[in-house]
Amino acid sequence: MRFTSFFSFSATILATSLLATTAIADKSNTLTVYTYDSFSSDWGPGPKIKEDFEKVCACELKYVGLDSSVGILSRIQLEGASSKADVLLGLDVNLMASAEKTGLLATHTVNTEKVTVPNGWNNPYFVPFDQGYFAFIYDTEKLQTVPTSLNDIVESQDLRVIYQDPRTSTPGLGLLLWMKSVYGDKADEAWEKLSSHTVTVTKGWYDGYSLFLKGEADVVLSYTTSPAYHMVAEGVNKYQAAPASEGFYPQVEVAAQLKNAPNPELAGQFMSFILEDGFQSHVATGNWMFPVVETTTPLPEAFSSLEQPTKVLSLPVEDVSMNRSVWVDEWLEATTR
Repeated sequence: MRFTSFFSFSATILATSLLATTAIADKSNTLTVYTYDSFSSDWGPGPKIKEDFEKVCACELKYVGLDSSVGILSRIQLEGASSKADVLLGLDVNLMASAEKTGLLATHTVNTEKVTVPNGWNNPYFVPFDQGYFAFIYDTEKLQTVPTSLNDIVESQDLRVIYQDPRTSTPGLGLLLWMKSVYGDKADEAWEKLSSHTVTVTKGWYDGYSLFLKGEADVVLSYTTSPAYHMVAEGVNKYQAAPASEGFYPQVEVAAQLKNAPNPELAGQFMSFILEDGFQSHVATGNWMFPVVETTTPLPEAFSSLEQPTKVLSLPVEDVSMNRSVWVDEWLEATTR
């Protein structure tokens, strides 16, 4: 080997070694968060939360966007202990028991005393980050007779309905539980009635809501907070949530740290950050949900005009985990008769 070739080769080896070392260093200073696409998208709260967290962590926050909270859980179940994720962000209370059963989650040390959610909060694995209620949204300029209950929507023969698949969508699962909490053992009969005037069942929230905005349905499953987006971002007041005399079913979205997180210290820091202003102040006008703690940033006035639940329904988390697949099968059978 000639000297010139040797020095060139040595330089290449050195450069490669330095790059590898840098990559390892960069990786050790990167927090990887699995979340759903709309959270991490340019129009979601993710980018602003990333900016605020990186100011205090001296690190890089990397989102891995998945199609739904159900998709987040499925990804973790598939990857197991070898997952590259540090934190899961976007599961909801109805998936907590299933997530715990994986044995992949670490307990947290976050003080959640200031959290205000339906039924309170005391869980060693999960920290809540936003909350809301499932509801059917309608256009006040098009719908003449407004339903005042979930039963009105189910029993109607004329109301064109769009909702989401409970196997792939958080709102879809929410409706499944809402129906079960209202109708109990007669939920299959209610599903059959609803299916007779259902336009379509979409895989995710975005597809269904987009079809509704195009005029393809009279009502669409979403959240009581959805009208706030139209009021604040678009200056449009015609979209409203239909009342539900039986009560609304709540959603609380949560985060959890993985037991084998590549960067446990950063993960722990982020879990605490979830309840700070740098995160919570972006929930209302980023995710269009209610924060879970009081922030220094007041909620937009539009939030005070939203439909408020007179009653909050719920099913035990353990029952949901045990029966979810059975209730999904019940829905499938009833809607395909």
